[in-house]
Amino acid sequence: MNANTTLQTAVFLVVLLAAAVPVAGFITRVMDGSSRVVRIFGPVERVLYRLAGVDPAKEMSWKGYAIAVVAFNVFGLAFLYVMLRIQQWLPGNPQQFGALTPDSAFNTAVSFVSNTNWQNYSGEQTMSYLTQMLGLTVQNFLSAATGIVVVIALVRGFARHSAKTIGNFWVDITRVTMYVLIPMSIVVAGVFMSQGVIQNFEAYQDVPTLQATTYSAPKVDASGNPVKDAKGDPVMVDTPVTKQTIAMGPVASQEAIKMLGTNGGGFFNGNSAHPFENPTPFSNFVQVFSILIIPAALCLVFGRMIGDRRQGIAVLAVMTIAFTAATIGEISAEQPGTPVFASLHLDQSANALQPGGNMEGKETRFGIAQSGIFTVATTAASCGAVDNAHDSLTPLGGLIPMLLIQLGEVIFGGVGSGLYGMLVFAMLAVFVAGLMIGRTPEYVGKKIESYEMKMVSIVVLLTPLLVLVGASIGVLAEAGLAGIANPGPHGFSEILYAFSSAANNNGSAFGGLSVNTPFYNSLLGIAMWFGRFATIVPVLAIAGSLAAKKRLAVTGGTLPTHGPLFVVLLLGTVLLVGALTYVPALALGPVVEHLMMVAAH
Repeated sequence: MNANTTLQTAVFLVVLLAAAVPVAGFITRVMDGSSRVVRIFGPVERVLYRLAGVDPAKEMSWKGYAIAVVAFNVFGLAFLYVMLRIQQWLPGNPQQFGALTPDSAFNTAVSFVSNTNWQNYSGEQTMSYLTQMLGLTVQNFLSAATGIVVVIALVRGFARHSAKTIGNFWVDITRVTMYVLIPMSIVVAGVFMSQGVIQNFEAYQDVPTLQATTYSAPKVDASGNPVKDAKGDPVMVDTPVTKQTIAMGPVASQEAIKMLGTNGGGFFNGNSAHPFENPTPFSNFVQVFSILIIPAALCLVFGRMIGDRRQGIAVLAVMTIAFTAATIGEISAEQPGTPVFASLHLDQSANALQPGGNMEGKETRFGIAQSGIFTVATTAASCGAVDNAHDSLTPLGGLIPMLLIQLGEVIFGGVGSGLYGMLVFAMLAVFVAGLMIGRTPEYVGKKIESYEMKMVSIVVLLTPLLVLVGASIGVLAEAGLAGIANPGPHGFSEILYAFSSAANNNGSAFGGLSVNTPFYNSLLGIAMWFGRFATIVPVLAIAGSLAAKKRLAVTGGTLPTHGPLFVVLLLGTVLLVGALTYVPALALGPVVEHLMMVAAH
């Protein structure tokens, strides 16, 4: 890394951590009801509760909370699926797009409900404005709110003692959506529009090109069949192209919650590399900031709610250290370029005339530094938005985002899901430490016993199971192999990345794999659903178990969980447990590909 990339990374982290403090205070006050905005808009809240038949004063057990979470999202899944299947009959469709196929609609509905936002389609060629707004954007809000309320319920489990309840799901999700996500999205959308992100409802525009382009294509008859000459060869016709269709739409409003909610699904197929979604280096900075601000703030919310802010700072420190290391590794893998070009005596150094390094698949307006920071942020934080082509990264540059996803996306992570994933690792860390010193493990005043560890084991082992079994099916099935565009180690990496992204609810991809098929739509949809909700349920079970326990007083034998020693222990647990699970698979993909690249093959 040179001085420029070091400065960009340092400035970004300083701004992020400084902003996390007031955001954390606001979220804490919103969730405990002491915020002024809750008092001002209380009447609106109460009207919503009456309309829904909800008693806001009645709290839920962990089972009731879990049932509400799953039922709410099953309803959202059904609503979105139906909308995608009848899109052609609904208003707000100036381009007259048709319905999605059953398997594509299933995959897309699961994707947006589970906060994955994996996209097997080109947005500007598939989705109507109404579908983008009422279907996809609404789920961007609700899936993000679901992740936040689940971690708030878990934190209540640590904060309470001898309690049978962990909160009211309907109250929690209403407040998170009304007071946190919507206001922040309005502000961020305004910033995006000031930078040139479009926001309109106009039909697509046909504009003349600066020069005509001629291409040859097979001539077809009235039935659409190719016309052939006397020798049986297709007859080619030169066709001039003098205009280009420019897609329009309500982009800024979706872009804001796409980033703040760590959703990642782009309005356009180019996602955040598209100039209508991400036009300037400043908008790129704001996008990366938006991805991480709520996950960073939730760490501090954790410390505030349990009454020991040092605990939240320790968790945030682990995330920041890992994020910094990953960013250094990512930029360092891309900045030198590739040995193959070096063997051809091509200059890949950064200078006044060129950005240098591996610029394939990257936008020149962002360069390697901002592309590298974005790549790490979006895969560490379960977002999945991209401002460069991950398929064009160097092998080690591609290994880093893949590994960040496979760690469970706990390095900041998705809104809510990152923190509850990290707290699960924290319980595992104190359990391991307790085994080494021969005493019952404790974390922030709660004993971690067999029941909690069973639930922790489910959370930690479920996603690797989904990833490795799914990838195995992908490389063994004929339908899975048919989607590979790049055979060899990179093709395997594409399949491994796809299932890692789906099961861990990220949504980014190595774009060389053709996934809009019944095989991948179905298999990846199943991985996304269970990767989300089969981990949420045991997390809520842990919350209920902890809430029922008494808080223990700190003694001389208590392991401090707020100092440097615990930071190292927790970071080591994340890396060892998360990384070792995938070492054999990574060795077959990006590691082998890197060795081949070094050998100039």
